[in-house]
Amino acid sequence: MVVPLGSPQPVFSFPPLSDTPDVEEDKPVEGLPLSKIGPMQLPEIVFGAATFSNVYNDDSIITSDIPVRTARLALRYGIDAFDTSPYYGTSEIVLGTALKVLEPEFPRSSYRLMTKCGRYGMKEFDYTPATIRASVKRSLERLHTDYLDAVYLHDVEFVCAPVGPSSGNHLAALSDQGAEYGLGQGQEGKIWGAGDKIILDAVAELRKLQEEGIVKHVGISGYPLPTLLRLALLVLHTPPYKPLDILLSYSHSNLQNCTIAEFAEHFRTRAQIPQLLTASPLNMGLLTPRYPPWHPAPPEMREAARRAGELCADEQWEGGLPNIAVGFGYRKGKELGLPVVVGFSNMREVHESLRVWREIKEGRNGAKRRELEGKVVSIFGEWAGWSWASR
Repeated sequence: MVVPLGSPQPVFSFPPLSDTPDVEEDKPVEGLPLSKIGPMQLPEIVFGAATFSNVYNDDSIITSDIPVRTARLALRYGIDAFDTSPYYGTSEIVLGTALKVLEPEFPRSSYRLMTKCGRYGMKEFDYTPATIRASVKRSLERLHTDYLDAVYLHDVEFVCAPVGPSSGNHLAALSDQGAEYGLGQGQEGKIWGAGDKIILDAVAELRKLQEEGIVKHVGISGYPLPTLLRLALLVLHTPPYKPLDILLSYSHSNLQNCTIAEFAEHFRTRAQIPQLLTASPLNMGLLTPRYPPWHPAPPEMREAARRAGELCADEQWEGGLPNIAVGFGYRKGKELGLPVVVGFSNMREVHESLRVWREIKEGRNGAKRRELEGKVVSIFGEWAGWSWASR
């Protein structure tokens, strides 16, 4: 449940580090260390902490010692950046409490914290400057810190003016059809409606917090790549003509949809954004045996995902489709220079993720893995590269 601003906050407490188990499963497996990517020097894998909420786990997990041990194992592996949001229910609170327990081993200077603001429910958005400021201040308290390494406006597509097709293969936005998406030459600084002005005012408030030293990097996050590019260009072409520092997109670097591969260069050169991240190589659970019932994929895409899962099972690939999907995400992240945000609920998932990452980096089973990747992409057929509506 999302906790409204100004309301009493849930309180979580974990045993001190001296009373927290530290057994074999809490130790990293020796092997290739994670590399750093981009001007922020983020690890190739970023810890997605939405898992520290009832969205993904029940209270028996998030009130146990599992969050502390999972975060500690990730940090020991070199996963020293965390992504969270007020929209993720108790995530900020649980993460902040866990990191406070870990302070003797991992002080605040040893990791990066990235959170979001502006979204507080399924249909609850508030980008007013006063709320942006209040939200950031609350995040500081929850995360037990006096600064945040990055703050994004959360899911900007629901607030900005709607421009262009809402679903389909959005590579068209990079073609001579760009004007239809608001991406034509000369459209960079155009305000298409009241929502765009709201975005600009919210960015301006985050810039003020940046000047105060509270926020180190300012950015936006969301799903539709053409919308993210349009808004990034709008920010750049509006006084004070300063580009965004960071941008996060999700579900566009995976086996069903990898269109970030074509958009990345436009974000870097045209919009001048130095740090890009991608999230959800499992495509919000679509590329798993039990994708969530609320998933926005149309029935035909879900059926393709089911058949892709059967293919990987028939091929007797260890870890099945999720393993192939996560490996693909890590490989694309490496090729494109994009840190990948991945959610972890427990230590086993951290170990498994590092095992797959090392397999990709070391080129083990590469030919067979790429062959399976190609077969999965072909199963999606016309749905490969297709983005669902999100606005």
